Amino acid sequence: MIKTFLNGVQLPVNPFEDVTIKAQGNNKQFDIVDLGEVTKIGKRKLKEVTIKSLFTDNVYPFSSISSPLPAKTYVDNIYELMEKQSPTRLIITGDGMDINLPCSIEQFSPSQHFGETNEYYYTLELKEFREPVIKRVQIIKKAAAAPTAQASKQPVRATKAPATKTYTVKKGDCLWNIAKKYYGNGSQYTKIVNANKSKIKNPSLIYPGWVLVIP
Repeated sequence: MIKTFLNGVQLPVNPFEDVTIKAQGNNKQFDIVDLGEVTKIGKRKLKEVTIKSLFTDNVYPFSSISSPLPAKTYVDNIYELMEKQSPTRLIITGDGMDINLPCSIEQFSPSQHFGETNEYYYTLELKEFREPVIKRVQIIKKAAAAPTAQASKQPVRATKAPATKTYTVKKGDCLWNIAKKYYGNGSQYTKIVNANKSKIKNPSLIYPGWVLVIP
């Protein structure tokens, strides 16, 4: 059975329609004399996902959980996620589905039908979250003047190298949860990815037994 989770909370009803992840290129076309139109291939744009479903206090044959929270609670939770200004995570598993995507909530449109109490039909538009990369500029300072004879007599304190933490991946782990354990914020998982580039090729795929460096 398919299960859909948003930020760790299982949705009471799975999406009504097939889930499609939309990915677009970011290519540009130019006209060059004697060559004609050419294409410059750019990095792909962020993935987009649209979910249409239902929050309800009732349990239907198509419900994914037997004891859902009040429908209004699910609606309030999504509004709260939007207020936090931090990425959330969409996970869909079961029946061959394997979607694990950090994302931002771009639009949330709940609506109620007349005569149907405690039910919210909604459309949720999500976009892949990509951590911004900040380029560092190294400033090289001029060498300081040679110390005086008096200053050279002062003892030099030995500095200890910072201890390196490691974590052994267990069954059911994901980078989001590991980052939340060590940093208190799952969106910091990119620190772990950058420290283990030789091992982690896809942030959504880690395996039990891996020993990861925790910077």
